Amino acid sequence: MLTMDGYKAFLAEVRKDTGLDMLIPDEDGLVTARLEDKYGLGLQYVEAAGKVLCFIEVARLPKDAPKAVYRDLLAGGLFGQETSGGYFTLEPGSESVIYNYFFDGEEAARDPEDFVATLEKMLQLCDIWNDRISGHLRNAMEGKTPHNSHALFA
Repeated sequence: MLTMDGYKAFLAEVRKDTGLDMLIPDEDGLVTARLEDKYGLGLQYVEAAGKVLCFIEVARLPKDAPKAVYRDLLAGGLFGQETSGGYFTLEPGSESVIYNYFFDGEEAARDPEDFVATLEKMLQLCDIWNDRISGHLRNAMEGKTPHNSHALFA
């Protein structure tokens, strides 16, 4: 199992490969960073499980967000549609949509380049979801009913 020291050494490799100097964990293994001036990224090492939790703030929802947003997020969560094995949560205080993904710590540490490539893919996935959510919010503001491709929730 990967230790906290191993996790810190792994992140040093990631920093070296990416130039993202802000990826420095605190004493509990938590890393927070702002990426592309767009996304809040968090990495939390869960030593007991040997996992690295990656969480990315995708969007902040208004209190009156249309139900189409929640339908899409629910379909993503229940059926894994366009989530690449991750899942969404809603942070109740800020109404933030958070994408969560667990990495196996040892596997990630063996191949930091693959870890970085996977993070890049996750950010692309977050772009897709951010655009989808923004579209639902725009449609709601314009009074349009969006086409829902999820027939189970129509």
